[in-house]
This record gives sequence, structure tokens and C-alpha cells, in this order.
Amino acid sequence: MKKYDVAAYIWPAYTGDEPRTRMFWQEGYGEWESVKSAKKFFDEHTWPRKPLWGYVNEADKYVMEMQIEAAAEHGVNVFIYDWYWFDNRPFLEQCLNDGYLKARNNDKVKFYLMWANHTATTLWCKNLPDKNIPIWDGAVDRKTFEHIVHRTIEKYFSHPSYYKIDGKPVYMLFDTENLVRGLGGVKETLDALQYFREETVKAGFPGLELHLTIRSPKYRAKMLDEKTSILDFINMANFDGVTHYNFFDYAPMNRTYLELLEDVKQEWKCVEETVKAPFYPHVSLGWDNTVRYVVPRKKWICYENTPQNVQKGFELAKDYVDSHPQMKAPLIVVNSWNEWTEGSYLQPDDLNGYGYLEAVKKVFIDGDKE
Repeated sequence: MKKYDVAAYIWPAYTGDEPRTRMFWQEGYGEWESVKSAKKFFDEHTWPRKPLWGYVNEADKYVMEMQIEAAAEHGVNVFIYDWYWFDNRPFLEQCLNDGYLKARNNDKVKFYLMWANHTATTLWCKNLPDKNIPIWDGAVDRKTFEHIVHRTIEKYFSHPSYYKIDGKPVYMLFDTENLVRGLGGVKETLDALQYFREETVKAGFPGLELHLTIRSPKYRAKMLDEKTSILDFINMANFDGVTHYNFFDYAPMNRTYLELLEDVKQEWKCVEETVKAPFYPHVSLGWDNTVRYVVPRKKWICYENTPQNVQKGFELAKDYVDSHPQMKAPLIVVNSWNEWTEGSYLQPDDLNGYGYLEAVKKVFIDGDKE
């Protein structure tokens, strides 16, 4: 049977080992604090929920050994670690460095990085009503960019479990606007990305597989300068792949999961027609970030995202890969392994059990269809 690379994003905030998170979660075990205090806001709301594995520290190697086994058994064979650089240093690296990388079985599930270069705000502060107050700027200048490039190549690319396509390490960028703003413009950013490619080759790799998360067509039409839209920049930069982070970025919420899938089909078609880079299909498991708020936010929710319905999303992604044999890798991106506070996670809970993981297994290992 054909092998698929099912890559799940990891939000590395389920630990108290990063001192700077205490401004958001004072009790010392990361964003589990928000999960534990979640409330039911309306009749059809499916919170509160509890993790079947407990409120574990994902910066613990033994915890990650257990999670790696569970992921591999169910067909998740790649983790995409959200990676941050705030206030001139890395942020939330502990889950990767002390958890996954120290796990004795990390050869069973590969990993790569997505630089989440957005600006950090008070979104993570549950008890603050204003979620848009900036804390750390995600944009960096050229000097810092070069430092990040060398640190990434030396610290991560050479690891035997780093995910590669045709021998090229995969690296994903998140926020196009912040990238261009920090580096000083479109031309300067294109030059910086070329520098990253060249330095990766100098380090002994055949090249860099540079990917980007993209958002809605409306967002892609935004102008970076007088002449260049975000879509123009994406095509000028010759990215090796594009994908999405979650359905919320382009599909209106307050609808059912199966209704959202109709928007997903249209978005994938639009990307194929307008973006030069190869597209790797992405599947979200839902959306509900009311956990981060103290007042109801009903309009932001995806409904009926049962494992049975989400399985249809996995089938859609599998069919896309199967119908595009020219793809360099059979890569499918999933949101996510553990985005509990956005209501989109594969990890088992007391609502759906192992249902989402079983859905992955049915589609990508067993070959079943609903």
C-alpha cells in the first residue's frame, strides 16, 4: 500500500519549562491552565473536555516517547513544530529540545520546523478581554535572520530525524507580512531567502525545501508595497511548497464541518490556479478557541466536527495526493497534534476518545472509506 507522510503541527506550549510563559499561565504548566478552566457557554458547546493522557509536560522525553508511539501506530509520521523567536531569543523550544529530541524513539516520527513569525499578543492571556495588545514583535532584521538561519541549519537540519524531501530539509514560514516588514521590503526578503538556500547548500545538503503557509484569497491580494501583492511575492519567491495552517484562515466559521469542506475544495482549486508553488493539502479537525476567552464567542466555532466527519477531510486530502502523482512527496498537513485551545487536535480526550487518531489510521494505513 502507498505510504503517506501525515504531518501534524505541534503547539509547544504544554509545558511550564519556559519561564516567559508565566505571564500568560501563572500556575506553571503552560496552556493546560486554559484547558482546565474551560467552560460550557451554550447548549451545543462541547466544552469542558479532558485529555485522556492527562495534563502532561510535553517537554518530558518520556511523555514524548509515549506520544511518538501513539502517533506512529495511527499513521502520523511527521511532527511540524511551531517555532518562535521573540525578544532576540528562541521561545518555547523546550518541547522540541527536551521532549521530542531526547525521546529514544524519535526515529519513528520525523520532524520539521514552521517558524511562527507572527507577533505575540495578549491572545494567550485568558483573563484579559483585549486579545490584540502586542507583546513581542515577530518581525526580524537581516542580521537576526542570518543568525536564525545558521542556528537552524546547525542545530536541527543535521538531525537524522529531520524531515527531508529529496534530501532537502523542509522549512516552513508562517507570516509573509512580518517577514517582509522585518527584512525591509520585497527585494530584501527575496535576497534573504536566497541566502538561506545558499547557506543550506554550503552545509552539505542538496538544497532547501522552503514552504509557506498561506491564507485566504483576500489576504493574498493584500499589497506589500505599491506594486507587489502577497500573491505576487509568493510566486516571485519560488517557494517549493505551500499549505495552510487551519481552515479558519479562509473558511467562515459558525457552520458544520461538512459545510466547511465545500469551501476547502474551492480554496484548493483556487490555490492550484493562482500559486506557482506545489500545493500540499491540509486538513483541520475543527475550530473552537472559546477556551482562550472568558466570554462566549459562538460565531467563531465549527460544529459537528466528529471523527466520522473529519475522516472525510482526510479522505479528501488522500484523494488529492493520489490524483497528483507529480508531487515530490505524499505530504498531508494536519492541524494539529495538540491545538487544544483552538479545538483542533488529534490527541485523545473524553469526548471523542481516540476517534481522530483512528480516523487517520483508517484512511492512511487501513485504506478504509466512510
